[in-house]
Amino acid sequence: MSTQGRDLAIALELAGAADAITSARFRSSDLVVSSKPDRTPVTDADTAVEDMVRARLATQCPDDAVAGEERGGEIGAGRTWVLDPIDGTKNFLRGVPAWATLIALVVDGVPVVGVASAPALGRRWWASAGEGAWAGVPGSAPTRLAVSRVASIGDAYLSTTHLGSWVEHHSREAYLRLVDACWENRAFGDFWQHCLVAEGVIDVAAEAIVNPWDVAALQVLVEEAGGRFSDLGGQARFDGGSALSTNGLLHDDALRLLTP
Repeated sequence: MSTQGRDLAIALELAGAADAITSARFRSSDLVVSSKPDRTPVTDADTAVEDMVRARLATQCPDDAVAGEERGGEIGAGRTWVLDPIDGTKNFLRGVPAWATLIALVVDGVPVVGVASAPALGRRWWASAGEGAWAGVPGSAPTRLAVSRVASIGDAYLSTTHLGSWVEHHSREAYLRLVDACWENRAFGDFWQHCLVAEGVIDVAAEAIVNPWDVAALQVLVEEAGGRFSDLGGQARFDGGSALSTNGLLHDDALRLLTP
């Protein structure tokens, strides 16, 4: 097995272990919820997953760095595992099934392995550089993913997260300009919208603000499905503070419309 194949196997194994923790705590009556300094919620499941992943990586990949939402860490040169133990924590704590554990391996600033595992949706997505993007459900063979071929922004299906984030972090008017130009829009939000772009189900997903752990795994997924991923300035990076994923054909149009 190649090094990258081994890394993907590790990420998938970690995702399975994370699913066991999060599934047991989802909709539990004794879920412990607190607020971080930025007023975003964190649950005992978030910290339990990140601590488990870090402990396993310390054994399996002792020379690798780790950066996670709950315990911190830096993404520098070399190999760094980037973790979001529960992306969509607000959904998780309210009992909405759209949440996932995100695990990425970033090498010299470039995501090369990504896994998004959403056990309450019964679905997992994964990709590694040069090996394509895949999705599967328990008990069935995985499916290779490909983005849509929608070529006109007027025919595009668009998603975002919280509309209010555009007011604070970018431009509400710019986002609504993109909405008006598209055929349909929803707010699937968080990881799921980018996975849907990779599946070819929707065509554009845009976020005014993200953290690196929110999208590192999703960048490689979208790109390996044939799409394009960037920040709102058009740079192909997961750490630019914002995110735009598309089928590639619509990317420049979306960037133009989102320019304040």
